[in-house]
Amino acid sequence: MILADVMDYREAARRRIPRFLFDYVDGGAFAETTLRDNIDRLHRVRLRQRVLTGADHVSLSGALLGRETAMPLALGPVGMAGLNARRGEVQAARAAEAAGVPFCLSTVGACSIEEVRKGVQTPPWFQLYVTRDRGFMRDMIARARDAGADTLFLTVDMPAPGPRYRDKRSGLSGGTAMQRQLGRIAQVMTRPAWAVDVGLLGGPHTIGHVSSALGSGAGIDDYWAWMSKNFDASVTWDDAEEIRRLWSGRMVIKGILDPADAMEAAARGFDGVVVSNHGGRQLDGTLASIDALGPIARAVGDRMTVLMDGGIRSGLDVLRAMASGADGVLLGRAWVYGLAARGQRGVEEVLSLIAAEMRVAMTLVGVSRLDEIGPELLVSSLEQEALAGHLTDPALPHYEMMQQRMR
Repeated sequence: MILADVMDYREAARRRIPRFLFDYVDGGAFAETTLRDNIDRLHRVRLRQRVLTGADHVSLSGALLGRETAMPLALGPVGMAGLNARRGEVQAARAAEAAGVPFCLSTVGACSIEEVRKGVQTPPWFQLYVTRDRGFMRDMIARARDAGADTLFLTVDMPAPGPRYRDKRSGLSGGTAMQRQLGRIAQVMTRPAWAVDVGLLGGPHTIGHVSSALGSGAGIDDYWAWMSKNFDASVTWDDAEEIRRLWSGRMVIKGILDPADAMEAAARGFDGVVVSNHGGRQLDGTLASIDALGPIARAVGDRMTVLMDGGIRSGLDVLRAMASGADGVLLGRAWVYGLAARGQRGVEEVLSLIAAEMRVAMTLVGVSRLDEIGPELLVSSLEQEALAGHLTDPALPHYEMMQQRMR
């Protein structure tokens, strides 16, 4: 099949990997309303197209969290991503390095940080959950530091897991142990390419870091049991500060949707926040990431790095997020679709596609550098109404203001 955009890679991934893996990557919590909103609300962001601007030689280069980047994004942490291709996180980290962007490894990735570090020249960033097993958490911090990671992403929006019904239906988490095992085997048999590449040749089939707590021979069901036992709803800002004291590098709080929480993070000396609803996998019906972004960027953008994830499927989406206040974005599902479809090559292709789309979008809005991207590129909802002819009556509120804005 022809792979023209990220959603084509999604379809290629669906065809290649077992259903239980695809639904885990692709699905969200409850009715998946927020999962859909992340994409739909981004698509509602309107950009101001300009002409005759001379926006030639577009450059995407910049910096995120002290690291030079070829474009304003990083591969964000995705649990179990490494099961989508043989030693998948290693392949993804290599693709990110080749593209000149950072890679952030999940605590619950299939590959350990030591394995990923051996596969690349540039140390990965590392994502950490706060677990009830504080000894495990301290061990993860030490391992990330020893591997050369300079930035830690502390995910705080998962004190309890959101119900993910697709995982139950697919056999990843629902039914009896025997039903799950037989169901997954049947799905694997329908995906022979994946079965050979990952199932036969891609071992060990573990969650790289959690296996240190579970011991050898633990499977996916053991991982789910361990995670369920270690979710910790008692975590507070004081706990986050304690982790900050254990970590000598940059530290980012991931999972912020409210300006008050962002301001708390800034006041406590964290280096950045990720505006995120966990990809619609936690509280369904909460704000789409793009809707939460603007107020947060206005509240803390002058004091810390503001990143966003959720719904990014194109270079146009990256521009939309940056015009709305983000310093950059984290890709999640987009890079995993590429990995599942074509391994490292697929991730490289997705990144190349996003870069090309972003260059075109920047040209059409009339900017050639990242520091020229700002809210002036956005068409407000009020202006959209005016341009559509809904505010043409001088008696209506805002008419005069809109006339001045449009002159």
